[in-house]
Amino acid sequence: MMVRFLALIVLLAPSAWAALIPDVRAAIAQGNWTLAEKHIADHRAAGGITPEVLEAHSWLGRGAQAAKLWDKAAAYAAETRRLSLSELKQRPLDAEPRLPIALGASIEVQAHVMAARNERTGAVYFLEKELAAWRDTSIRTRIQKNIHLLSLEGKPLPPLEMKNHLGAPPPSAAGLKGKPLLLFFWAHWCGDCKYQAPILARLQKEYGPQGLLIIGPTQRYGYIARGEDAPPAEELKYIDQVRQQHYGSVAGMTAPVSEENFKNFGCSTTPTLMLVDRAGIVRMYHPGKMPYEELAPRVSAVVGK
Repeated sequence: MMVRFLALIVLLAPSAWAALIPDVRAAIAQGNWTLAEKHIADHRAAGGITPEVLEAHSWLGRGAQAAKLWDKAAAYAAETRRLSLSELKQRPLDAEPRLPIALGASIEVQAHVMAARNERTGAVYFLEKELAAWRDTSIRTRIQKNIHLLSLEGKPLPPLEMKNHLGAPPPSAAGLKGKPLLLFFWAHWCGDCKYQAPILARLQKEYGPQGLLIIGPTQRYGYIARGEDAPPAEELKYIDQVRQQHYGSVAGMTAPVSEENFKNFGCSTTPTLMLVDRAGIVRMYHPGKMPYEELAPRVSAVVGK
């Protein structure tokens, strides 16, 4: 019995668990679903349903969605959701970080499968129900992101909170009227955001004379460089240092600081880029970075309108 216990300890060592998710993702990248499932089954047999197993399982659904294997994606998402909800009978969602990732992914995949099956209205309704259920948890922002991905373009820009800001004063409602707008949601720790900075500066130089405004909302995360915990005032000072160092070249960009902006605009991915036309209608909602060659034509179209 002792030998078996020691063997189990080895199987459950942090290094083994750490390898599970990369192994599953590597198998998915090769299109080897059988191997990906085996990795999960082996860890599940050794240690039961752990947060790592749940997150790994969520990658099955995400991988199948990316491959447009809709039936497979739906089945994986449903199983991830079932397992996640079962775990939630024993503890809160945000007791650790992996269960929220798993449940959030299952919701995301299910909605996009529905949209791919020409059930976009039903997908948005499903997401809105999930948003109401999980509004007070960490997955609120992720769910909101997917609502916006499926329904925001073509609708008026939601209200943007700009009471607290860094840099240039934010424009008034009158100052926004009739202006094309590029929103750039960024985080002080985000490398992809810094990649976007020279692209934004170039776009501002090219289209600013035609009225383009760039606003760069950000938020506090509770830490500064190297993940060091910091109180709000200290973090705000650090954010401003990052803003000046990396985004000072974006002429006139104001940076509203608000956690609610990120939740309401679904910015679980940074950067998130949005384009709004002169009539105040959202024409692009894009989580993730964009190279100049992709973003510039979209800006040009909005400025032209």
